[in-house]
Amino acid sequence: MKNETAQGSRRFFIKNSSLAAAGFFIVPRHVLGRGFTAPSDKLNIGGIGVGGKGEGDLEELAKSPHVNIIALCDVDDRQAVKSRQRFPKATYYKDFREMLDKEGKSLDAVSVSTPDHTHAAAALMAMRMGKHVYVQKPLTHDIYEARILTEAAKKYKVVTQMGNQGSSNDGVRKMREWYNAGLIGDATDIYCWTNRPIWPQGFGKPVTKDEVPPELDWKLWLGPNEWEEYHKEFVPFNWRGYHSFGTGALGDMGCHIIDPVFKTVGLGYPSEVECSVVNLYEQMWNASYHPDSFPAASTLKLKFPGNAGKPDVLLRWMDGGLLPERPEELGPDEAMGDWGGGAIIAGTKGKLLCSTYGENPVLLPLSRNKDINVKQTIARVPEGHYVQWVNACMAGYGKKELSSSFDYAGPLTEAILMGNLALQAWNIKGAKGNFDGRKKLIWDAKNMKITNFDEANQFVKRAYKNGYTLDL
Repeated sequence: MKNETAQGSRRFFIKNSSLAAAGFFIVPRHVLGRGFTAPSDKLNIGGIGVGGKGEGDLEELAKSPHVNIIALCDVDDRQAVKSRQRFPKATYYKDFREMLDKEGKSLDAVSVSTPDHTHAAAALMAMRMGKHVYVQKPLTHDIYEARILTEAAKKYKVVTQMGNQGSSNDGVRKMREWYNAGLIGDATDIYCWTNRPIWPQGFGKPVTKDEVPPELDWKLWLGPNEWEEYHKEFVPFNWRGYHSFGTGALGDMGCHIIDPVFKTVGLGYPSEVECSVVNLYEQMWNASYHPDSFPAASTLKLKFPGNAGKPDVLLRWMDGGLLPERPEELGPDEAMGDWGGGAIIAGTKGKLLCSTYGENPVLLPLSRNKDINVKQTIARVPEGHYVQWVNACMAGYGKKELSSSFDYAGPLTEAILMGNLALQAWNIKGAKGNFDGRKKLIWDAKNMKITNFDEANQFVKRAYKNGYTLDL
């Protein structure tokens, strides 16, 4: 009886509303009754890479009553098992290109959670078709890809979000409010660190090959990369430590740890980068340097030019368990960050410390936190990072603010990948001599080019193979 009443109200609404005369038939939710989501309020999403993190991403997206998962794609049937069980009505594919071709008329949005080297190829194809995209961090594998996706979001007017979920945390917003209120003055130095890698890193790729499991399409897994032999070491997780597939400790955690300070201070493109590496395996086993793997630990220094009379900012990154010097303002028993890492912003009037994901921000010394009286000026995101993106997709391009849309996430990713470019160039041999850490790389951000060591520019953009393109 309740449904009949709702349907009668719906017919009355359409018949008598002036909107009907204009051909506008979206029905208000209250007309259909509480708990009923109108078809016009559904966002049809396809998942690309639905195991591991992709499985979790779909679970979070499905918490919204607006979301309808209609398609799943994974090159490895073993990884897709749980998502296929969770969404049994969704059509399953192995090739995202086939999924987008066949489901294109039904899909509204796509979530991309593949290994780093295929983020851009999948996301860009969806964006060219006018689909909103949620892409796991880091946004891309290469600097050029990040620039292309940033431009594509504007060109195709699609709603975008990078999957650095901490960017929607209250802590990040509190840091910005404190900084904007002048509590630490102007930033001059930033220190970021992480305990990653927690996967094998710092030695070369396996020299043997394994038989490809029947559930895995290895060619599709490689995507736009050059062909190389399969090894069980790569799948499903340890690909992160190899240059051709992943982005190492910096790519994995930089979007979580650098993001809060990047956003707080308002950083943009860096102008130069320096690096130093620690090859623990080389020291332990007298192994040779391995250019196809990220080092066991590294330190990086990125310079960001000051704007509007502000000082230049030097950002120092440390991974592999390396830590910055402990601030004098921090007591001997007071925690510096958390297990995963942390960040410190040193300004002209004080220091600000936070943990991973921008959590637990505090002024230093800790006694300063008793007297903070800063008005909340930045809206919080109680719905969370995923649902924020869903709601923005429902509203349409440019209608709602996002925590990590590509106009922000693109430059952030480029800055992070500048560090990786320096690591990749570490022992390269070129006409001007070896780049072994004694030199700094000067970056022309507008043209995406290293100006003082041309050999390093090969790492800005890799050649796409197998019919994949980055054409806008």
